[in-house]
Parts: sequence; C-alpha cells; structure tokens
Amino acid sequence: MASSVRAAFIDRDGVINEERNYVYKIQDFVLLPGVLEALKIFQDTGFLLIVVTNQAGIARGYYDSKAVEELHFYMRSLFSDSGIMIDKIYYCPHHREGIVKKYAIDCNCRKPAPGMLIQAVNEFNINTAQSVLIGDKISDIQAGRRAGVGCNVLVESGHPFETSTRFLADYVVADLLAAAQLFSMRS
Repeated sequence: MASSVRAAFIDRDGVINEERNYVYKIQDFVLLPGVLEALKIFQDTGFLLIVVTNQAGIARGYYDSKAVEELHFYMRSLFSDSGIMIDKIYYCPHHREGIVKKYAIDCNCRKPAPGMLIQAVNEFNINTAQSVLIGDKISDIQAGRRAGVGCNVLVESGHPFETSTRFLADYVVADLLAAAQLFSMRS
C-alpha cells in the first residue's frame, strides 16, 4: 500500500529567506514576505515541512556546520512562535571545489542530486508522487524530478534564472506564498 504522507520540500535561501549568498549569520537571515503564511497553509493542508538546502559555504571554508545549526535553530524558533513546525532540515555541506578536505567531494546530496530528498522519503515514508518541491534554482527542480516528486515549483523570489529553463518546472510562481496558495486550492 502506498504511503499517504506527503511533504513540501522547500529550499531555504531565496525561498524562505532573502538570497544574500552564503547566509549563515542570524543577523543576515531575513524572512521573505508571506513565508509564515505559506508554511502555515502547507502545514494546515497536511504537508510535512522539509527544508532541503545546499550549504557549500561549509566546504568553501566560509563557515562551519555549527553556524548552520545555530541559524536553523533560530529559524525554527521563529516558525515555532507562529505555530509552525518544521519536520526536518537537511543540508548538504559538500562542494567538489571546496577547500575543507572532508567536504570537498562529489556527493549524492548536493542538489541537483536527490540525496537529501531520498533521505527524507525514507525517514518519513513520504509519497513523492503526492509531494511538492519549491525552489529558486533549476538544480532544485532537477533534484525534485530525480527523487520522483510529483510537482516541482520554481519561485521568482531568489536567484534569477534564464527564461528558457522555466519549462523544467511544473509551475513558476512569484514566491512561496503563491506556491502554497496553489496547493491549498488543489488539496
């Protein structure tokens, strides 16, 4: 029997918070407008909230995993204060061009690879066909497709992307709130 558990796989930088290149300090973490409302919509319509984020700054030596964990603790507390529970945050510290040797590798978790999503699917018994991925880069969409995610949404609130790549996404919307509203109508 197929699982009925569905997830909203959500990229972090450019989707949840302002894209500022290598956000790891709490003072640089600025929520995008409508994010709390969007997360609440997903949560209230029965989606697990799973954050999947590449954090190449660790491999590049800009910051360490402790800084990422502290930022994620802060982010979760912001959400918790609004009644939102993030079910899990996965991050990839790898980049093959990194300077920190143990992270300077090719891996199966750095998007566009689907490793973080597959790990979540296995941990939570998620039905990928009933799930959604929201990201601001084509690599997010590619990871969702490779993991078998049923709907992959590209948002315009983060990194600019070439118009020619828009066709890779199932939907292109302004931001996370627009994505949540789209799915609340479909639920």
